[in-house]
Amino acid sequence: MNALAGLRVLDFGQYIAAPGAGQNLADLGADVIKVEPLSGDQARGIGPFGTAMVRANNRGKRSIAVDLRAPEGEAVVRELLATADVLLHNFRHGVSERLGLGPDALLARHPRLVYGFVTGFGTRGPSAYRVGLDIAAQAEFAVMDLTGTADGDPQRVGFAVADVLAAQALTSGVLAALLQRAGTGRGDVVETSLMEAVVHAQASTWAEHELSGSVPRRRGNGQALAAPAADLVRTRDGGALVLSAYTGEKFAALCEVIGRPELAGDPRFASNPERVAHRAALLDVLHDTLGRLDRASALERLRGAGIVCGAVRRFDELADDPDVQASGLIADCGDGHTAPTTAFSLGGRRPASTPPAPRTGEHTGRILTELGRGEAEIRALVDAGVVSAADVATPPHHKEEPA
Repeated sequence: MNALAGLRVLDFGQYIAAPGAGQNLADLGADVIKVEPLSGDQARGIGPFGTAMVRANNRGKRSIAVDLRAPEGEAVVRELLATADVLLHNFRHGVSERLGLGPDALLARHPRLVYGFVTGFGTRGPSAYRVGLDIAAQAEFAVMDLTGTADGDPQRVGFAVADVLAAQALTSGVLAALLQRAGTGRGDVVETSLMEAVVHAQASTWAEHELSGSVPRRRGNGQALAAPAADLVRTRDGGALVLSAYTGEKFAALCEVIGRPELAGDPRFASNPERVAHRAALLDVLHDTLGRLDRASALERLRGAGIVCGAVRRFDELADDPDVQASGLIADCGDGHTAPTTAFSLGGRRPASTPPAPRTGEHTGRILTELGRGEAEIRALVDAGVVSAADVATPPHHKEEPA
């Protein structure tokens, strides 16, 4: 995809939220430069957990490693900013100003710049200066409280959902600001947070709470106000499936599939509110009927009747799914690894291959050369510890012979 070809993004992000937005822009064809401290993105230093974050959220970017606190490092960043269309970061609130990278100062000098950032809890409330990570957002904004079984402990979602949602929100905001800039000629500030992302994602639950007047509670599988809806059924072969058939038409079709057509007229199940009230009895029937089949046979019957259903699969089954394979979603990273790219296609196209995530400072020398720095000057910056450059050869050390 080359929708953003010709645009340059400076990505100061670490971990997932801001780098994830930078990854989205890179997949759309932007030149994304990952600006790292000399030690690299903090995720690089926490073992396989962090390595996975770096690999997943930095494909196709170029990396320059620079000491932002050194005057010479500040000068390099100023030169980069003069070439940039977008800046991204997820610094703790207040840090960007201390680094000379606050939005007011930068937009005053670069009025066409789109300045996007993520915080944990926003910048206007009492938690503005708190450290924010995914798990804190899941805990404080009801995601954990709504996840898990009714009689069990609150559970986090099985991936960094707050970070991922914030990355998508930041991407959307940046694209909107770029479109706005095309008309006005001026950039803007795009701000989001883990808090805003997860609260926004629960809009239907918010409306459900207002409509019902009751506090939503975790209940494991199953929707609170519909049945059967997102309910899990175990099958004879040890597998499991989920299904939803809560409209009158679909419930009647389900009753036919399980060989119990009379249940459509049973007073306990005659309407959606009644089915919700008698969910336990309904699930007993579904387990007794569908549970006699193996998973494949049960799914075939349900799909044949137009009933929404799905096999409950392990993660290692995803790559072999024929729909995933046919979609073109999985790209070749060229280093023996693959990765999901854009969650949408554009004109039926999406990246079939993508460069892997860069090493820390892998492109420092090349980027400085593009800025007009000569070889000797680049070497001096490396020797002074202002930049780290994996693409600048280290001269051999000659041991002086004694006289």
